[in-house]
Amino acid sequence: MGEVRIIGGQWKRSKLPVPDAPGLRPTSDRIRETLFNWLGQTLAGWHVLDAFAGSGALGFEAASRDAAEVVLVERDARLAAGLRASAQRLKATTIQIHTADALAWMRSQPAGRFDLILLDPPFAADLFDAALAASLPLLAEDGLIYVESPGGIAAPPGFSTWRQGRAGAVHYQVLRRGENPAI
Repeated sequence: MGEVRIIGGQWKRSKLPVPDAPGLRPTSDRIRETLFNWLGQTLAGWHVLDAFAGSGALGFEAASRDAAEVVLVERDARLAAGLRASAQRLKATTIQIHTADALAWMRSQPAGRFDLILLDPPFAADLFDAALAASLPLLAEDGLIYVESPGGIAAPPGFSTWRQGRAGAVHYQVLRRGENPAI
């Protein structure tokens, strides 16, 4: 079993366990640092969805930076139990954990609920287009969608890529509504 460290906010330097699981690939420190530099060091008042939670690195990072609500969705019951244990250890009262299929869960939720949606599905599962399509109705009007993939993702109609980067074989980008990427 490995671990990742939360890099900012109230739980900075806290460790999250990363169990050995097929396809589990936690977002690297470097990518998380870049993402949260783009988003800002505080997410106070934000409602965040981490749809393929895995290790929980992205969702816990958002909660550590004062997000009002962070929903972690993880299909693997063992990984979800580990997320619950980490949330309990950190006394993370703003985190909710659902053991569910992320696509089905997203399709059952009310529209416009989240300010930030984090999409990092297992690369081998090729769920990027389906995950993006399922997430769009859940996004608040001024919300952002973060996508991590083995190749760039085309922004869906009505959206543009606001920021993007690459670290090794991982491409990551933030999408927002509108054709003008400037915020």
